[in-house]
Amino acid sequence: MVSFCWCSCQFVGTMLKVPAHQVAGHLAEEGHLGPLVDDCGCFYKPLQSGNRGSQEVEFYESLYSDARIPDHIRRYFPVFYGTKKVYASDGSGLHPHLVLQNLVSSYENPSIIDIKIGSRTWYPQASEDYIRKSVEKDQTSSSLLLGFRISGLKAFVSKDSGFWKPKRKLLQTLAAEDVKLVLKKFVSSNAPENHDVQPDCFFASEVYGGSSGILAQLLELKAWFEVQTIFHFYASSALIVFDKESVLKGKSSGAAVKLVDFAHVVEGAGVIDHNFLGGLCSLIKFIADIVAPPIEKCLSNGNDTKSEKCSDGSLSTAKSEPLSLDPRED
Repeated sequence: MVSFCWCSCQFVGTMLKVPAHQVAGHLAEEGHLGPLVDDCGCFYKPLQSGNRGSQEVEFYESLYSDARIPDHIRRYFPVFYGTKKVYASDGSGLHPHLVLQNLVSSYENPSIIDIKIGSRTWYPQASEDYIRKSVEKDQTSSSLLLGFRISGLKAFVSKDSGFWKPKRKLLQTLAAEDVKLVLKKFVSSNAPENHDVQPDCFFASEVYGGSSGILAQLLELKAWFEVQTIFHFYASSALIVFDKESVLKGKSSGAAVKLVDFAHVVEGAGVIDHNFLGGLCSLIKFIADIVAPPIEKCLSNGNDTKSEKCSDGSLSTAKSEPLSLDPRED
């Protein structure tokens, strides 16, 4: 039997509340069943119906017990504390929940983006109805074309302006150039909701670049997915998080990649997960182009352009069309 450490509060007198920084998935609002958090760094995810819940539990148990999985790879997953019945957010009484690490509890004002990886999000054993719905989403979103889609984001702008949180349905149907623009806005210091302002990518080098930045972390995950045949991940996401204010104070951005959502993970059966690997490689290409843009983008393009950082630290004058994203919250 596998044993797991428990969250620091030990569930004694723990008050649960709706997460303040959830950007995708089922929300615990208006009487709906969704995740909860406590003040001790734990995230309570309701077990899904059917075999989805048990399948996700089995994945976490395997993740933390299988000797074939390196420790440096486990750090890209939430810490698993086990399962517990707690009162559900929809008022239906006690319900079994996964108890996981709250990935943003250490950030004061986290900027978060949830990216669903893979051009195909349905798993082989799914029902015909589930496959039909998944195929429709994959075809009408950027998943099929790019190998990933942005499921949601919440970027901190300033204490006065709060957060930029575009509507999720708009994010999921973006074309390739608009996806790149969103990824630039995510690491920019100027107001992302202003469509007339070119994103300055001010935080790109500190967040996406560097030896421990997002790009380096994604490349480390890629190296593992190029050889691992234990799991196939369907409809799982890469969560990217960082803290803008920390950078402005001369501290680490806390940039981190975490993989989440494993209700549809299946056995790899000795075969590489090309679906997830392909989406991961596509995302890496997008971010790499932001960190180290082609040299021609660093050439002058007239006086009507805005500046952005080039890979050598200079300022480029690349120009792109404004993205019409509704800055209002969902």
